[in-house]
Amino acid sequence: MQRSRLLGAAARVLEEQGYEHATITHITQRARVSRRTFYELFPNREQCVAAVLRDAAEQVRMELERAGLEGLPWREQVRGGVWAILCFLEREPALGRVLVVHALRGSGAVLAAREEIVAELVAVVDAGRAEGARGAGCTGLTAEGVVGAALAILYSRLTRRESGRPQLMGLLGDLTATIVLPYLGSAAARCEQARALPQSADGERVRDAGPMSAAVDPLEGLSMRLTYRTVRVLEGLARRPGASNRQVADDAGIADQGQVSKLLSRLERLGLLCNENARQGRGERNRWRLTRRGELVTHSIASHIDAPEGRRAA
Repeated sequence: MQRSRLLGAAARVLEEQGYEHATITHITQRARVSRRTFYELFPNREQCVAAVLRDAAEQVRMELERAGLEGLPWREQVRGGVWAILCFLEREPALGRVLVVHALRGSGAVLAAREEIVAELVAVVDAGRAEGARGAGCTGLTAEGVVGAALAILYSRLTRRESGRPQLMGLLGDLTATIVLPYLGSAAARCEQARALPQSADGERVRDAGPMSAAVDPLEGLSMRLTYRTVRVLEGLARRPGASNRQVADDAGIADQGQVSKLLSRLERLGLLCNENARQGRGERNRWRLTRRGELVTHSIASHIDAPEGRRAA
């Protein structure tokens, strides 16, 4: 839990102070965590920022998994991936600046974390070399250049503070065109520029975020104890969205159906769960899934549990 608070605080401090002026004192004061606890979890500021960077990247991976891109042709994977990333960066500009802006200003662990993320993007783009004769004429350096160009454009947009939330979704056509051009040619690039934005540009994916930002501590203001049983319910729904009361109970090891119903109702009131069948008629089984805040809380818990032995907060 302390680790989650420190990561959320670090993201906010970076947003307010900038990388150069963000200090461990700023982070611990914002997180309301002692410096001793900080050093139990991170050896220095750079390691903490690197953890924020990796945490933000993991949230982007979750967005990409939900986009259902596996099995699609390379060009559609690129377009869908760019769209999912742009949606996330526009919805979470503070984390976007951690990923694209602040990561360039760090050193050591921060740059190493950034290189890992960039390498993943380059690998996806480099798969375009298998798309035909034109793609076969490209090299690995082509993908590095394309990813670098896209990140430079995002850097420019994310450092413009005068307009508040950056307008990034409209870049979908141009960014996708930039990526596919060297592999598929100018005709494919022009086609991508001409394609309409997905209908969900202002739809469910964006609205589902609600007022909860990933840069805010997801545990802040949570008026309940996170017991082992509660954690089991959240983790079970992360693995099996749409589960019924009975399925949730089985996953969490709760034998009493009355207890699981009360727990699910309480988690729903806290904004961690929603019931997709809430408006259906009687007799329809409940279909529970995590809300945006529920996902963030569950991810925060998992990050804490997965921390190396001896480096977890009490």
